[in-house]
Amino acid sequence: MVDVSGKAITSRLARAEGFLRMRPETLARLEEGVTPKGDPLVVARIAGIQAAKRTADLIPLCHPLALTHVDVVIEPDVRLPGLHVAASAAVTGSTGVEMEALTATTVALLTLYDMLKAIDRTLTIEGVRLLEKRGGRSGDWRAPTTPAE
Repeated sequence: MVDVSGKAITSRLARAEGFLRMRPETLARLEEGVTPKGDPLVVARIAGIQAAKRTADLIPLCHPLALTHVDVVIEPDVRLPGLHVAASAAVTGSTGVEMEALTATTVALLTLYDMLKAIDRTLTIEGVRLLEKRGGRSGDWRAPTTPAE
């Protein structure tokens, strides 16, 4: 692990996003609450929050952090069709929380995939990326508007 003992303790925030593409019929069933394993949105949100808290256990060289806030928002997107997952993580510490936000996003997407795969084998996870980070020595950063930029 990198030695962060000399870094300033500051408020840090990171936001990430990703998408689960599915058939229109699958999105309709999800919005109607007709899925075989219960409510995927609730389960995936909790899974994402738990994953952020366990990031150091999953990614070998990540520092364990005392997170001060984690949020996972899952919204339907008829244009995909599918779901947009956005996660944010915050900490007051000497290292950033980008990996926690990305882990929350990814695990929420994997949970949605698991809960919906029985009704749609075409599911694809796409576009997982860091949107923003704030705080720390390197300062604030925002992703370009589109991933290709």
